[in-house]
Amino acid sequence: MDLNNLNAFIAVAESGSFSEAGERLHLTQPAVSKRIASLEQQLETRLFDRIGREISLTESGRALLPRAYQVKDALADTRRALANLNGEIAGKLILATSHHIGLHRLPPILRNFTRLYPKVSLDIRFLDSEAAYEEVLQGRVELGIITLAPEASPLIQASPVWDDPLDFVAAPEHPLAMSEQISLADVAAHPAVFPGGNTFTHHIVRGLFEAQQLTPNIAMSTNYLETIKMMVSIGIAWSVLPRTMLDDQVVRLPLPGIHLKRRLGYIVHTERTHSNAAKAFMKLLNDLHV
Repeated sequence: MDLNNLNAFIAVAESGSFSEAGERLHLTQPAVSKRIASLEQQLETRLFDRIGREISLTESGRALLPRAYQVKDALADTRRALANLNGEIAGKLILATSHHIGLHRLPPILRNFTRLYPKVSLDIRFLDSEAAYEEVLQGRVELGIITLAPEASPLIQASPVWDDPLDFVAAPEHPLAMSEQISLADVAAHPAVFPGGNTFTHHIVRGLFEAQQLTPNIAMSTNYLETIKMMVSIGIAWSVLPRTMLDDQVVRLPLPGIHLKRRLGYIVHTERTHSNAAKAFMKLLNDLHV
């Protein structure tokens, strides 16, 4: 089976478009169509239904897709294993990280890594932690530096690097901030701007309220912590933010006995051979945790 044809199949299946697949593979649309036709001829089955402009996988196509990923991943894994034999730290390292970690935690590590290993080409993808987790799980990214999931898949190895304390915050003029002492029930009665419902941070915070049989008044939500901070700073809602983001625009709410934190760290796939470059990057991260 021709690997180029298999890559074309994966690209069309993921994008749902021959033209987008061509852009991803740096091919013309006719060239992509030719590769798909060749694969269909070789397998003696249709892989895509084409109805108007809509493209969807046939039953055969759906059966082939996970096997195509397995072939592609096995080949990539073999290449990494062979490249590792010479001990050189070089080549391409694909890593994914959240915007918050990329802005507030990674710059000195990236600076040190590029100084120590100039032959490594870094491909850094800024994604929500949850999306980065899936990219590692699917084998499309070698290393994810993210907010760690409360529970991880058996296929994911998670290593904590930083404890990230979370504080309840509001604008200085917010009624909650002007009280000397408040309870979680008091906080729940006021509108909040929350991290998106799909985020690990959302589940951590919501779990705190549920443990006390409370329901927060979520007026709006977003995945971007900088946006949350802005919304809090103008006084329309309270929220929870990493302590590293606090300044004179927002203040900690006086909630005695409430200690909330999330763990930040890196994840890798347990069944993937790690490149020398990934191992070197992980060592730098591990040295921070010592």
